[in-house]
Amino acid sequence: MVKGILNFFNREFSGLHQAAFLLSLASLASQLLGLLRDRLLAHTFGASTVLDVYYAAFRIPDLIFVSVGSFLAVTVLIPIIIERSSRNDIIADKRFMDNLFTLFTLIMVPTMVVVFLFTPQLNRLFVPGFSTSEQAQLLVAVRVLLFSPLLLGLSNLLGSVTQAKRKFMIFALCPILYNLGIIMGIVVFYPIWGFPGLVYGVVLGAFLHVAIQVPTIISSGLFPRFILDFNFEDIKVVILRSLPRTLGLGALQLAVTFLIMKASYMTSGSIAVFNFAYNLQSVPISLIGISYSVAAFPLLSRLSAENKLEEFAQCVLVGIRHILFWVLPFVSLLIVLRAQIVRVILGSGHFGWNDTRLTAACLAVFALGVVFQSVVLMLDRSYYARHKTKVPVVTNLFGSLTIVVLALVLPSFFSIFPTLFSGIISFLKISDVTGQEVLILPLAYSIGAFANFALEWFYLRRDLKFYFSGDLARTFSHILLASLVMDITGHATLFVLAQYLNLNTFVGVLIQGTFAACIAILSGVAVLVILGNQEVHELASTFKKKLGFISITIPNQDQL
Repeated sequence: MVKGILNFFNREFSGLHQAAFLLSLASLASQLLGLLRDRLLAHTFGASTVLDVYYAAFRIPDLIFVSVGSFLAVTVLIPIIIERSSRNDIIADKRFMDNLFTLFTLIMVPTMVVVFLFTPQLNRLFVPGFSTSEQAQLLVAVRVLLFSPLLLGLSNLLGSVTQAKRKFMIFALCPILYNLGIIMGIVVFYPIWGFPGLVYGVVLGAFLHVAIQVPTIISSGLFPRFILDFNFEDIKVVILRSLPRTLGLGALQLAVTFLIMKASYMTSGSIAVFNFAYNLQSVPISLIGISYSVAAFPLLSRLSAENKLEEFAQCVLVGIRHILFWVLPFVSLLIVLRAQIVRVILGSGHFGWNDTRLTAACLAVFALGVVFQSVVLMLDRSYYARHKTKVPVVTNLFGSLTIVVLALVLPSFFSIFPTLFSGIISFLKISDVTGQEVLILPLAYSIGAFANFALEWFYLRRDLKFYFSGDLARTFSHILLASLVMDITGHATLFVLAQYLNLNTFVGVLIQGTFAACIAILSGVAVLVILGNQEVHELASTFKKKLGFISITIPNQDQL
């Protein structure tokens, strides 16, 4: 029995849609745990200064991770590992992993030490709006969280092997265990140690993120170790390819950090509201955008290595089509059911009605950029698979710069045109809610996501001769029409049910949201069936194939 379980976890998944479906299921489980995590935080603390400090504590460790740990990014390592594995030289592959691990350790550990020593100064730089007591709490939290980039960076290294070997089940479990660790910090550690217990849980989750991959890496013979005779030449190509990506990711993290810095000057709880809404909008991105792009990446890398550019372009196109197929309706539901979603997931304990309405409004604004963020994930990997990292870097820098500029400019813009901001506030139904200024942050982020997408789409059309026509245009028009119908039927259902349900109770809000979602989804599916949508037929074919113990093959050209 144990052997069977191990074989199941180590099984290879070769098909794009099947692998994406598996990753989506695992991502769904992880996202559900993430929602439970957020509900526990909202119930315990509400949108308060405690959560402002908690979320702000991630800024410095996240910056370290993207600036130091991201050179071990799977998007860079997987194509290289696939190329090297074709030589069938396990000794050279092991040496390559040892060199990567050694360099990572030599850079990360001194960085952690320096940041540990200068944490007070860095905190005052990144969140200058915090009080003295909040800065004291932040100091403890940041120093504990410094272990997370070390562990997650190592997990990236191991994860590149598990994904290159198409061991997607192991990779899929990592974020699930990460969230379980955080939940344990809230439920178990916080009652024992207080505020530091929250970040102890984060470090535990990061440790589990690494540990689950260790048996698979050991069995592959590629588990890395620290070596003294380090060979820089062997991994120079990794650094050269990772550097542009690190710049792009670092720019985005700096942009988010800048938004947090702006929020630290706003109403108490603004950072918490921003992060709650950000986490909710990340659900469709993780379930769909990340799942499809991760599942497609090894195949894209192989097609690029084999110089099959026509099949490569077709694979990218199919990935974009299926991302649109899922994301657009998801965004429609996020906007229509924003209040019900926030109230059901977060609305308990200290998380009040004012917090709910403000978070729901931020979620609606964030939702505008979800489609662009999801598609960009596939576009990025189409360039990484061909070792062309310059374009994603330029577009990420452009998008990040747009976010920062808008965060600075929008307050002045809305002060000049106050009726425009009042119109947005009125549309989102938060005219009587305090802390409305926080809406500027997700608005800047969503417009920045669009800017990133628009520029990268321009480059992709030029490089792969993509045009918004044929199957892609047909899919977009079908899904857009279905999403609009979902909006109308969803709103109508909410209005009708509001006449009969007690919306002051959890059960009433849950029934209203669930029933409206079901009616909206059914109406959307009906529209797609009537239109003869291609993705609906492909989805039905995918569900007919069993996952798990039945062999899964790489789809042919017609199935891509």
